[in-house]
This record gives sequence, C-alpha cells and structure tokens, in this order.
Amino acid sequence: MRIERPRGTRDFLPEEMEKRRDVEKRLREIAESFGYREVATPTFEHSELFKLKSGEGIIEEMYVFKDKSERELALRPELTAPIIRMFVNECSRMPKPLRFYYIGNCFRYERPQKARYREFWQFGVELIGSDSYLANAEVIFLAYKMLKSLEIDFELNIGHVGILRSILSPLGDKAERAMRLIDKNDKDALKSYFDELQVDDELEEKVFRVMELKGGKEVIREAKDALDFDFDYLEKLLMMLDSLKVDYNLNLGIARGLDYYVGVVFECYAKDLGAQKQICGGGSYELATLFGGVKTPATGFAIGFDRVCELVKNTRKKQPVIAVVNFPGFESFAFEIATKIRNSGFVAIVDVMGRNLRKQLSYANDVKADYAVIIGEEEFKCGEVKVKNLSSGEQFSVKIEDLTTFLSELKTTGT
Repeated sequence: MRIERPRGTRDFLPEEMEKRRDVEKRLREIAESFGYREVATPTFEHSELFKLKSGEGIIEEMYVFKDKSERELALRPELTAPIIRMFVNECSRMPKPLRFYYIGNCFRYERPQKARYREFWQFGVELIGSDSYLANAEVIFLAYKMLKSLEIDFELNIGHVGILRSILSPLGDKAERAMRLIDKNDKDALKSYFDELQVDDELEEKVFRVMELKGGKEVIREAKDALDFDFDYLEKLLMMLDSLKVDYNLNLGIARGLDYYVGVVFECYAKDLGAQKQICGGGSYELATLFGGVKTPATGFAIGFDRVCELVKNTRKKQPVIAVVNFPGFESFAFEIATKIRNSGFVAIVDVMGRNLRKQLSYANDVKADYAVIIGEEEFKCGEVKVKNLSSGEQFSVKIEDLTTFLSELKTTGT
C-alpha cells in the first residue's frame, strides 16, 4: 500500500535542503553578530498557552490532542508565546535585555495554497526587557539586514498600533475585532461591523483615513494635523533608521491583528509571492503578564522561512565530489583512500553495491561526481592511483602520498 504524505506538508530532497541550510546559516550568523543567542522550546505545549495569547478562535487552526493523562496539548502554531513562556519560567531574573533567536517548525490547520502550508518554519528573534525606541531600531535593522543578505526584493513597512488603538478606544473590548479586520484590510467587513456597533461618523472616518496613511515622513505631518497622538517615539525611531540607511515606508494602517502588540509594528512584503507576500512581521508587545510573569516590554519578529527560501537562489558553492572506484579485491583499500580524501576536506563516495568498474564509473557520472580515483592492481603495486576528470575525460597517474595535494590543486585550478 502506497502512503502519501499528509496534506499541507512537504518532503525536501537534497538540493532543496542544501539551499535551506545555507539560508539558515546566513540568518544565524547575522543574528549572532548582533549578540543574539539560540534557544529552543518544545514542539508541543499546553493548548492553554496559545488560547491565552490568541483567544479561543485559534483552536480551529491548531492541531490539538490529549495525552494519556487527558491533558490537552497542541502542536505549536507559532513561536513567540513559547519563548515568552520560557522567559517567565526560567529567564526572568537574567540581566536585561535578553537577545534570543530561534528556528523551528510550526503547525496550523489551514487550507494549503502557494507559500502557505500546514507545517511551516519560522526564523525569529526576541529582544526582551527594553521599551526604548532603540530596541525597535535594532530589531527592525536586524530584520532588514537579514533579508538584504538573501538578496530578496522586498518592501519594509513601519507603523504604530497605538494610533489605531487610541482612535478605537471608545469601543472597549469590541475594538479587537476591528483591529483584526483592519489587519486583513477588509474594509467592507469593517464598515459592516461599525454599522452594527453604530459607530459615529467621525470615529469611522478617522479609522479609514489612518488606514490610507502610507508613504514617507510626510505621513507623520499629515497624521499630526488629524490626530491627537504623541509621535515623538516614532519620529526618534525613524531618525535612527535613517542614520542606518534603512529603506522603509510608513504605513499607519498596519494593525497586526493581535491585542498583545502595544506600539511600533512592521511588516516586510516580497514582490514576487502574490497574495502570500508577507515574509516578515513583528513589533513591540507585552505577553509576560499573560503567562504569570511581571510586566516586561519586548520586541521581535518572525521571518516566514519557507517563503524566503522560495525566493532565494541556490548560490551554495558545491564541494567537489570524488568517487573512489576499485577493481574487485581492493574494497578495503578503497575505504582507506576515501577516508584520507574526506580527512582533507573533500566529499568522497565508495561503491557499496559490489559493482564492476564500468558500473561504478557509470554511477559516478549519474551522481555528478567531479573526479574518479581509480584503484587497480598495477597502480597499487606502483603505489599509485589514477585520477580521472569525469567532465573532460582527462586522466592522471598520482602517487598515493601526493593524492590529496593533487586534488587540492585540481580544485584550485578547476582542471
């Protein structure tokens, strides 16, 4: 019986995994250059953790199950909540700020489509313990530098949820649904919701006006004329980003949809992904009190790792592959030669199928090996091997003690 992989999941073959590991390596190196250190949390948590953070509505998107003691658990749908749960439980007394980064797979029961899967990966950072505009500047600059390093064509948009929250404050707890609709940019549903609540025309007009405030710094000047809000924090942040030569757009309609965001927010949109164009999102938030800790400011972001991998070209430099090919009876010596080659930093493969010389060479070509090291009886007696360039067919006799030096020279010259 043939068993297919579950819907919304993927198998990654070697070439794709090589690209993903290369992207991951680049992101790790940049995060660590900023002083961020890697953390990891369990793949499943108590489902209550995510209900507290995102509300009961998230249940429909989660993979929820009960263990043998009838505890309700869930595969993690995202990673910010687990990181803050870990912070409250184990890190709250550490010197602030804390700089963490992570990469991990997450799970959501959604309708699979291009660039949206039921199992997906996030790469993110959390800076915990500072509410300064400098913390936001660092995190935004870090996200910007990461995406630039991948040579992705993207647009950075920066906003402040405090603006919309201040306008919607007369709605009380009903404001959160409005924020979610703003986050989805569903203006028709938002208008219907306002009609249902009998929201006054002035408030409604302000909300829709803010949703359209996009552009450069002139946006702040326009917003100041229309809104009673202190823009000092946002202006300081933008001055810092200007000094760092970060390209951005102001977009005061960014809502991020969740009530734990409290200040500056940002999103990055790729230009080649269609509807699923958001590749990074984050901002200032406060979650520690929700999980039983003391009030602690934080800011961070998550990169949609799968989406950026779709956009990145595989530029990983391929290590030369050397096939060690032997006549019957020289299997042990072939393993010794392969070990010598590997210890010198090369990739070496040996036959494990008991094939003859012709079939070994055919397989070497099939797997796109660059060179074949051929071990035969006459060469062995002379303390030599044959080295064959599988592209050009050129062949050399090489002393065994000189083999790794010779291969290094071939690699350097590209012969």
